[in-house]
Amino acid sequence: MLSNNGISLDSLVANTIRPDVRSDASYHVPDAGGFVKLDAMENPYQLPEALRRELADRLAEVALNRYPAAAYRPLKERIRARLGIPAGYDVLLGNGSDELIAIMAATCAWQDRRAVMLAPVPAFVMFQRSAQVAGMDFVGVPLKADLALDLPAMLAAIERHRPALVFLAYPNNPTGNLFDTADIEAILRAQGERGLVVVDEAYEPFAQQSFMPRLPEFGNLIVMRTLSKLGLAGIRLGYMSAAPALLEQFEKVRPPYNINVMTQAAAEFALDHVDVLNEQARLLREQRGVLSAALAALPGVQVFPSAANFITIRVPDADSIHAKLVSRKILIKNLSKMHSVLTNCLRVTVSTPDENAAFLDALTASLQASSSASSSAPPAA
Repeated sequence: MLSNNGISLDSLVANTIRPDVRSDASYHVPDAGGFVKLDAMENPYQLPEALRRELADRLAEVALNRYPAAAYRPLKERIRARLGIPAGYDVLLGNGSDELIAIMAATCAWQDRRAVMLAPVPAFVMFQRSAQVAGMDFVGVPLKADLALDLPAMLAAIERHRPALVFLAYPNNPTGNLFDTADIEAILRAQGERGLVVVDEAYEPFAQQSFMPRLPEFGNLIVMRTLSKLGLAGIRLGYMSAAPALLEQFEKVRPPYNINVMTQAAAEFALDHVDVLNEQARLLREQRGVLSAALAALPGVQVFPSAANFITIRVPDADSIHAKLVSRKILIKNLSKMHSVLTNCLRVTVSTPDENAAFLDALTASLQASSSASSSAPPAA
């Protein structure tokens, strides 16, 4: 392909873009128009109408012509006061948790040696992608068949690879389960002074368990969260806390003005009404139990325990069931190609009673259609 000035764009890309980036694919987000959207672990509830009007008035007063206040002090004060940050600990803010992961990877990617990021797999895909972009080696340690952490394998990998960063999603995405507390403690001790352990608590509102209060106990612990799952996915705000000496170093890598003024104002307002968001999380925890029980009653469906706002299930033929759900305008996540332990697995976001019912009806019909097709197929020669 030639540009207007005769330069070969193919050659230009080959000469300038890293080979591993050229060979990779972009992060794909499917078009959800017209679908019951249950693929992205979003809170289906908006703020009440009166609060939305009040928020609109607040946003109308934001000075869009000015850069954000660099320190974000009012927002940080609300996070520390209302989201359980230990006394004496600060937070670092990111444009979603994705940016926080990238900041940590960039900070720990030494230029004179290949640093290592380690995580159990399957895990949040941005762990590995951030390691790659930062120039770190990524080491994945497979989960056990029941999706539990393989502690002996994790400890052996830590001893062998000496990772600068170990990421543990708590609960894990995409599986939904909480790793054993004693296992995480063992990993923290194994890392010691050699490396950091990041506990990603994106789903803490639904797990109701946290390592945040234990920051003073483990100097190598970082706890990362996001407001996305609490009901503010659209504003893209993540935060993390760690020992002050660690946050000081990550702060040097954080881009200036990385949180825009609209996000800051919306987050401050939402945290002033965090009780509303917490009540929505309670409703979703309640619906998680209802939906799990209904799924477990379906023939051929295996339901994995979840402490998140989604449920992972195994079905007889994930590709076929997923395609049938899409044809019925239900969008969930097909995990079956992600890792061998997730063969024939699907992930569905817990939503409102109406949307959960629509999914259950579509899944039941899809299972029946798939079973009928299998039974009517001619025997193999």
